[in-house]
Amino acid sequence: MLTEPERREIAELIGQYETTRAVIPEALQVVQRQRGWVSDDAITEVAGVLELTPDEVDSIATFYNLIFRRPVGRHMLLVCNSVSCWIMGYPSLRDYLTAKLGIALGETTADGRFTLLPTVCLGACDHAPAMLLDDELYGDLTPEKIDEILAQYL
Repeated sequence: MLTEPERREIAELIGQYETTRAVIPEALQVVQRQRGWVSDDAITEVAGVLELTPDEVDSIATFYNLIFRRPVGRHMLLVCNSVSCWIMGYPSLRDYLTAKLGIALGETTADGRFTLLPTVCLGACDHAPAMLLDDELYGDLTPEKIDEILAQYL
């Protein structure tokens, strides 16, 4: 069930766009900021607030790779697998991260701390290989640097 603050924030967004369909991505972000992910029930409720069908909202939710449709860890770790990052060591860093965290790409650690996802580009080609941990961008990664970064989140 959407909270009253979520409903208010979504209602405020409606006035900023010409159509309610244009509000969908931001409305989903409102929900995700509060809950960490967007459930089927939340899709239905956002659709109701926007006077759209749940299918219309879900089609947008499933299009954007940073709208999470299932529970994720407290910290989102996105590893860039673009060509630049690949050339600069993505495969070995991916393997290092999956071994260190004990999970495969797309999984969440048993303690619910980290979800590890690949992403197409982080716009940090000049500092490849790169990753985004929550909202912090890290580049020029090595296994040692990854250890230092993750230690801040443990």
